[in-house]
Amino acid sequence: MAAADLRDELNCSICLNVYEDPIILRCGHNFCSTCIGHLLTSQEGSGGYSCPQCRMRFVERPELQRNIALRNIAERFQSTHPEEELGGVLCTYCINSSVLAVKTCVHCQASLCEGHVKMHNKSPEHVLIEPTTYSENRKCPKHKKILEFYCCEDSVCICVSCRLDGTHKGHQVESIEDAFEKKREKLRNVLGDLSSHKAEARRRIQTLLGHKDKVKRKAATFNKKVTNLFRDVHKKLEALEKRILDEGHRQEEEATNSVTDLIRHLEAEIDEFSNKIIMAEKLYNITDPLSLSEDNGTNKEVYEDSKGTTTREGNDVKDLHEGPTFKSLLKGLFDIVNQVRSDTLQTDPEVVLDANTAGKSMRVSEDLKTVTSTEISNDYPTTPRRFSINQVLSKTRFSSGRHYWEVLTSERGNWRIGVAYVSIDTKGKLSAIGSNRKSWCLRRFYNKYSVMHGQNEIHCMQTFSSHRFGVYLDYEEGRLSFYELCDPVRHIYTFHTTFTEPLHAAFLVTNGFVKIMNMPY
Repeated sequence: MAAADLRDELNCSICLNVYEDPIILRCGHNFCSTCIGHLLTSQEGSGGYSCPQCRMRFVERPELQRNIALRNIAERFQSTHPEEELGGVLCTYCINSSVLAVKTCVHCQASLCEGHVKMHNKSPEHVLIEPTTYSENRKCPKHKKILEFYCCEDSVCICVSCRLDGTHKGHQVESIEDAFEKKREKLRNVLGDLSSHKAEARRRIQTLLGHKDKVKRKAATFNKKVTNLFRDVHKKLEALEKRILDEGHRQEEEATNSVTDLIRHLEAEIDEFSNKIIMAEKLYNITDPLSLSEDNGTNKEVYEDSKGTTTREGNDVKDLHEGPTFKSLLKGLFDIVNQVRSDTLQTDPEVVLDANTAGKSMRVSEDLKTVTSTEISNDYPTTPRRFSINQVLSKTRFSSGRHYWEVLTSERGNWRIGVAYVSIDTKGKLSAIGSNRKSWCLRRFYNKYSVMHGQNEIHCMQTFSSHRFGVYLDYEEGRLSFYELCDPVRHIYTFHTTFTEPLHAAFLVTNGFVKIMNMPY
């Protein structure tokens, strides 16, 4: 394919130039990213969007997908087939033929080919410059003379008379050619910088695209893990449901069988009572006193049975015992939750505070869950591990795995929550978490929020409505994330680093409190 034909194939149908950062639509047509972006913006509010080439309609603004392969082809083509100059400056004296000029005489206002340059006047006023065409704008509007100089202070081109009439007296003046070369040098530097910035931007795009692919892969893995987790939970719940229902059915059957047995026994007693009633009635109907008074066996049996006969008590009847059954149900549910937790987060002991590290103007609660700043200095023993500021570490340490804990903060006061190495300094202002290279934190300072590490502070732009926060630590992944526990939960910031020492949860409090919340499992 000829270069001209290939150029036609690589031209954007909107700007008619070779593609610049080409974008491909779903219909398969390509355009410069800037061109198609402006076009789609102009179509907003028209009820839809359409491809300017095939007129394919889109209900929503189409997603712009970069065509990296086409971009590489277009850039390679432009580097090997630069645009040809459309003609050039012709020699003024070659009347009978079109010969390109190599120089232009400022004094004569004539362009010269190589042959005429050799024959041209060599006197100083005949200044030769690169070939150019002349027009009235190359003459001084005041003196009608050729503009030969450049005033650096006023940034204007001037003629000889301008230079001599005192208008530019004391100003730095140089020839147009020198000024031109300096401008070109600056432009070369600018082009170099712009090219570097462009290359850096493209490198960043590649990095971001790689990150985007990584996020997609992680999301796919996460979704698969969650799906499998719920499938397993469903199986466990179904097994637990069957076990609890079977226990209910067993108790029901046992209770109903006990009632049936008791009814059967009572029915037998009723038959026995009926027979004895008949016997007693016969004796009652005897009129002979002597016969009734005789203590024969029948009389004795009737009298004894009527005195000693009792029915089975109701406490022999079994019932459905919901309490123990529901207790088994709850235990089964907790077992499932704990199994899910062990599959997703490392099972930790509860995060509790180490009172031996608390600053003397802090009070740690008996359950080691809450730390409160005080206005007085407590009489704590001085130890190397005790902070000289209002700061405290947790007893719990993290050297591997994934961990999560939640904290509740006071509505007033200033605080920092985060993690710190066990080797953090305990004395001086730089011992505050976030103010050194050995700690990371989320900070509240006069109702403004930020994240800090190594004295580098990044301010949070969002507003906060909750006073409850979550901290997630993935030691191997080198990830520390902070969340606002509102509805829905909002991600605040994530630090990415490589942890090299065991970590402790860390808290700094001024005029308020921070409380480690018990997890609901």
